[in-house]
Amino acid sequence: MTSLLEFSHNPWMVAASFAVALLAGFSGLSLTRGASALAVGQRKLLVVVAAVVLGGGIWSMHFVAMLGLQLPIQYYYDGLVTLISALVAILMVGLALLMLHFGRRTPAMITAAGCVVGAGIVVMHYIGMLGMELCGPVFTPGGVIVALIAALALSCLAIWVAYGSRTRGNILLGTACFAGSVVAVHFIAMAGTAFVEVGDTRVAGPILSNASLAMIVTLSSFVLSGASLLNGVSFFAHAAPPPVDTAAPKKPAAPRPAPAADVHIPYEKDNRTHFADPAKVAAVRAEGHYTVLYVGKDKLFCPWSISEMEDRLGDRPFIRTHRSYLINPAHVSEFRRTKDTGLCYMAGVDSLPKVPVSRSRLADVRRALGI
Repeated sequence: MTSLLEFSHNPWMVAASFAVALLAGFSGLSLTRGASALAVGQRKLLVVVAAVVLGGGIWSMHFVAMLGLQLPIQYYYDGLVTLISALVAILMVGLALLMLHFGRRTPAMITAAGCVVGAGIVVMHYIGMLGMELCGPVFTPGGVIVALIAALALSCLAIWVAYGSRTRGNILLGTACFAGSVVAVHFIAMAGTAFVEVGDTRVAGPILSNASLAMIVTLSSFVLSGASLLNGVSFFAHAAPPPVDTAAPKKPAAPRPAPAADVHIPYEKDNRTHFADPAKVAAVRAEGHYTVLYVGKDKLFCPWSISEMEDRLGDRPFIRTHRSYLINPAHVSEFRRTKDTGLCYMAGVDSLPKVPVSRSRLADVRRALGI
């Protein structure tokens, strides 16, 4: 009977694998922020890039951790099987992103997308393990089942956090959940795996030694780091308030110009620019340097920022309820007070049933609603 090999993990490589998962999660999740409001062609491109980043991050995390696997014998990888494991991760994550950005984002859809991501993590892990040569992994049914359950549960949590609300805080917390799920599933699966020495084997593709794999993983980690840095510049720069010059006296704010009677709001649809009557727009939501218009059941991409929206339209018909929201009081069907904040419920707006009211805006909103 073949004896099982003892193995351990280098703790520094474990930490590095978690860092890689964090970089991938932040890059992919922040990159797709606001993608649902873009034109179809732009949205497809963003989904493809995000799928490569997230799926490639899952793969990179796995093999960074595998570089830290310490066994008493030499082993290498089948290059073709290793490539298949990366492609599976990218395709599964891509499918989940297509569901989230091209379908209606209902609770069932978010949960289904989380399950797809979880299944992709597990399938990528076991295919990657099967690529080992001279040293064969031995899986137990119980270990596979536990890893699958953990992957589905943790990935659903990560997607729910990141997509339940597309705020910066949710994206950052979702990044941590995504990285935690990828790393946890890897080591849960490894806990249910044993290793045995095997004889000569035939590989389907080129041989990848640990040294060659280290070069590939280093390159992929460098790309993920660069993507994370580039996304972080715009992600955090936009969130930071403008600097205040305390030395210079403050000038009184210029009065906001009254809106022109014939001003209409532009929006992009089917690669054309259309114009919406402001009175028919129920709400406006900020998405970076542009906005999303909610008109009945439609959600439309507008090239104006929320500040430009206020400047061009004046105080009518919209009122600011939150730093990211404007509402048309004529479309509010119900108002609820929630401690120091509030909620405005919008009539006939399926994609935005309620809008938050911040504490600083509460009095203005109540006044506009006549309460």
